[in-house]
Amino acid sequence: MSLFRRMRDITVATLNEHLERSEDPVRLIDQYLSALREQLQQSEKLYQQCVSHAAALRQQYLTALETKEKREHQAMLALKAGEEHMARIVLQEKLQAEEKSEQYHELYEQAKQSILDLDEELQQMKADYKEVADKRSYYLARMESARLQQRLHARMSSVTQDATPRMFGRLEERVSDMELHARTLRDVRRMSRESYYAAGNPAVDAEMEALRKRLNS
Repeated sequence: MSLFRRMRDITVATLNEHLERSEDPVRLIDQYLSALREQLQQSEKLYQQCVSHAAALRQQYLTALETKEKREHQAMLALKAGEEHMARIVLQEKLQAEEKSEQYHELYEQAKQSILDLDEELQQMKADYKEVADKRSYYLARMESARLQQRLHARMSSVTQDATPRMFGRLEERVSDMELHARTLRDVRRMSRESYYAAGNPAVDAEMEALRKRLNS
């Protein structure tokens, strides 16, 4: 396991542990994302440095390889010309260039592998960043839903427990007053009619008397 991967695992584990105890998970996630962005920037700079270094090693390797091939050709020409001493000198340079090319080729291969490993770590860090950013959006949405639910319940509780009973209480009192008033008027009219008929009506009495006289006659 690489150093970057160990650091990432430790960081994610620490984040999860703190999230379980945090009262403001979004703020904690923002702090984590800020630290992760800084790590990404540093890792990307390191990646570019490794790429530049690998390119320099490759150039050294290719230059030494080209020198080796050139010296080999020069040695062949010197030998054909009967200049054996010169051929030996050129072959010595050829061997040095060959050794140099092998050394730089090995370093270049190591640099390429380092670039591949670092690139893998960078991709994983970017994936981690996206995952945590998505979780931040999710937690933010959940917190907003919880706040709205609390406000809704508080509003409904206030209407149910306070306004509604008072509203119907006042309405009940008003209707009761109206019913009492109607009953009072009804009783007053009834009493008026009863007293009117009980006391007698002069006009009706005259008609009754006239009717009796006609019956008698």
